[in-house]
Amino acid sequence: MTSAVSLPGDPPGGRRAAAIWGIGVAVYFVAVIFRTSLGVAGLDAADRFDVNASALSTFSILQLLVYAGMQIPVGLLVDRLGTKKVLAIGAALFTVGQLGFALSPSYGTALAARVLLGCGDAMTFISVLRLGSRWFPARRQPLIAQVASLFGMVGNLVSTVVIARLLDGAGWAATFGGSAVAGVLVLVLVLLFLKDHPEGHTPPPAQHAGAGFVRRQIARSWREPGTRLGMWVHFTTQFPAMVFMLLWGLPFLVEDQGLSREAAGLLLTLVVLVSMVVGLVYGQVIARHHAARIPLALGTVLATAVVWAATLAYPGDHAPLWLLIVLCSVLGACGPASMIGFDFARPANPPQRQGTASGIVNIGGFTASMTTLLAIGLLLDATGDNYRIAFSCVFVLEALGITQILRLRGRTVRLERERLVASRVETVHVPA
Repeated sequence: MTSAVSLPGDPPGGRRAAAIWGIGVAVYFVAVIFRTSLGVAGLDAADRFDVNASALSTFSILQLLVYAGMQIPVGLLVDRLGTKKVLAIGAALFTVGQLGFALSPSYGTALAARVLLGCGDAMTFISVLRLGSRWFPARRQPLIAQVASLFGMVGNLVSTVVIARLLDGAGWAATFGGSAVAGVLVLVLVLLFLKDHPEGHTPPPAQHAGAGFVRRQIARSWREPGTRLGMWVHFTTQFPAMVFMLLWGLPFLVEDQGLSREAAGLLLTLVVLVSMVVGLVYGQVIARHHAARIPLALGTVLATAVVWAATLAYPGDHAPLWLLIVLCSVLGACGPASMIGFDFARPANPPQRQGTASGIVNIGGFTASMTTLLAIGLLLDATGDNYRIAFSCVFVLEALGITQILRLRGRTVRLERERLVASRVETVHVPA
């Protein structure tokens, strides 16, 4: 299938669109910094709150549980309230959550702070996707989504480099409390400058009829094979890197592979840098050739499985450094591959359901990540910190996801072709 066709009435894009969209991306950038900051502070958190592996994983599990559980409600809110209000609420929540995490005197209050952070974080990415669709032409959507994800990766890079160094020098409270200032800044930008859509492109008023409307939005989005396929693509591709970066990568590299924290930090940085490059490549390829979506997604999953298997099965106590470098490089493709899921849901749903459909897709990867985080924590405690056994749960979820992708891909592609042909026929018959 060829690239997406611009529709009549598409927003023009341009510099003003980039500036407005950039504010939304800035909110997402800060949210990712806050979300992933625990990934470089896992060992510090275990010492600070005196908890074991299962309790430590609860921080990320609870945060992702809130994130995943809020995706459909957030999608409905975006469809109903618009991006400005939802982003403002999200920025306020994750800022309070980050500050609360900095000042928490106990494990329980720290968990509550991560819940707030997860609530705010959940409101960002879907809002940014909607903002891009309101301000840029349809043909730009795959690339716009990948670029937004790229800025999220930059936020991840800030966590792995800046947050890690600040923890060593400034300490827990100053590092997490000081970073909360960034949340205040983006909240002010949203309130002062963000606009939901350009002039002359006001969307038709949505009809909101209470619970019945909500059920219909969800049901109609879910009935679309493209929405379900997008969710399973997101489920299967995102979680290996998410689990590695969010919590278990640093302990695995330091405690199991015997690397120093500095060397482990460099490998985590490599994951982010590769993600930035691959995201741009995937975005350009998919914008030009939609038929490449499934091969890119499945290729990323299979490469991840092969390299993980080679790392975990390597004889001896530690895998060689070159293999760990390959592992982190391959994991860098997982985030960009997960964005392909939105490129299946987008053409399957009309504009008034885009937020809801995106929420369903976004549930996929975060549900898989939450499940894997929990499984790894439990297996580590049960096996005496045997990382090889614990990380083997990755293959179970990948197998499940691949099965669902193969089941749904044929029908989704057929429906997309039928809709593309129908839209072309309608365009030809529109009177001049």
